[in-house]
Amino acid sequence: MHHAMRTGVLALLAALLLGCATSSHVMLGAARPPISPDAVMVYSQPPPHFESIASINASSQGSLALTSQQNMDKALERMKNEAAKLGANGILLQGVQDQQSGSIGLGGGNTSYGGNSASSVGVGGSMGIYNKAATGLAIYVPPAQ
Repeated sequence: MHHAMRTGVLALLAALLLGCATSSHVMLGAARPPISPDAVMVYSQPPPHFESIASINASSQGSLALTSQQNMDKALERMKNEAAKLGANGILLQGVQDQQSGSIGLGGGNTSYGGNSASSVGVGGSMGIYNKAATGLAIYVPPAQ
């Protein structure tokens, strides 16, 4: 019983850590030696010749980015880091979407009493917190001949 409980706790911790991951990959081909993320190019159209290395996902979740562009930059930075670890010198961008990760709400009210009457007023609002999530293909583009 003690062993089963320990295994369950370890599985829960692993699931929580994986839930916090901001980038991931699934291998489709052979990895290459790691390179600098600065050497990774982002393509919106496939180059003429390339080798597929992995399918990659990344998001801006957990970053302090406020604008849509800052969120996109963070997601792409994380994709480049993931691709560089696999030796991919390119990312073929396949999709970008907004993900709601939470919301912020604020409300207030006031009440006044006087004589034979009472009145109150309240107001509230909320806004969503959004991240960018990007998917792509980590690729190796051979040098131009």
